[in-house]
Amino acid sequence: MNLRDFPVVGDLLEAGAEDRVFDVLLLVGPLLILFIAVVGRSVLTSGGAIIYILFFILYIIYRGTRQ
Repeated sequence: MNLRDFPVVGDLLEAGAEDRVFDVLLLVGPLLILFIAVVGRSVLTSGGAIIYILFFILYIIYRGTRQ
């Protein structure tokens, strides 16, 4: 079974940026927000959000400098 076989995920990947890392980051962001909403704000969730944002920004800079 491939990730593209899932109904919603497959459609999102088809509409994505043809970049698996970027697509995964776009999918993980809302899940991270939902996780923080359910669990609540703590050092762990705040650290996860900061790491996500830093990785997202660094990946965009990396892709921008490669082209």
